[in-house]
Amino acid sequence: MKLKRNDRVQTLREEGRRLLLIVIASVIMAVNIKSFVEAGGLFPGGFNGLTLLIQRSFSQFFHISLPFSLVNFLLNAIPAAISFKLIGKRFTIYSCLMIVLTSVLTDIIPTAAVTDDVLLICVFGGIINGFAIGLCLRGRATSGGTDFIAVALSQRLNIDAWNYILLGNAGMLVVAGLLFGWDKALYSIIFQFASTQVVHVMNARYRRATLFIVSDESEEIYRRIRESTHHGATLFHGTGLYNGQPRAMIYTVISSDQVKEVTRKVREIDEKAFVNVIKTDQIAGKFYQPPND
Repeated sequence: MKLKRNDRVQTLREEGRRLLLIVIASVIMAVNIKSFVEAGGLFPGGFNGLTLLIQRSFSQFFHISLPFSLVNFLLNAIPAAISFKLIGKRFTIYSCLMIVLTSVLTDIIPTAAVTDDVLLICVFGGIINGFAIGLCLRGRATSGGTDFIAVALSQRLNIDAWNYILLGNAGMLVVAGLLFGWDKALYSIIFQFASTQVVHVMNARYRRATLFIVSDESEEIYRRIRESTHHGATLFHGTGLYNGQPRAMIYTVISSDQVKEVTRKVREIDEKAFVNVIKTDQIAGKFYQPPND
């Protein structure tokens, strides 16, 4: 009974953490749109950028003012439905919450330029935008649109798809350049690049790390690795050349965001364990990926 109660408390804490991250991310993204993106006349990429492109097109060519939230909701309807089927129900619900909060706040918050320097707007606006998306991803949700596509590709193909999304956004920026001038479109590419790199740094979920662990407590260490990461391992037996004693070495590949947790648990079991962490660029074969939902 106590175990079930603890599980419920843990679940509530996790859901509360996800909700808090999404609320913070939506506020940061909306403020960034109103203080950097709109003030610099940029197009941030993704469906937020496409929404701004549609808004400005209707305003300039048809003299019709469209609300950000309405356009953004319509654009995200189909990707959200696909995400519901391919990724998961809770993931999609939290992502829709992010979309709604960001859209409503963008309509409410007044435009307030921080600086008139377009290059500064591109760099720092991109960093802030990437930080907001990174927070959202840590809450296991997305900011909508192309982020749905990036997460679905990453989950299905086991790759880091964010740089591919950057290439896809280039097509939208070409349209923006034809309609509103190439200077804003080219500056927007800088904004997108800065944003993508920050997301890439913050989102370690789809990066891999190889661990070589030398310890006399190999069985217990493997049990803890399996329980916390659900990954397998291979045990090698050898001889330590310094003192000639027999040694056991565990070889395993885990997600980069699990390295600190695994290293900490190894130290709890064996303070003298030697842990070598190597960046892994590519793997082939089965690799367990925890669900985003």
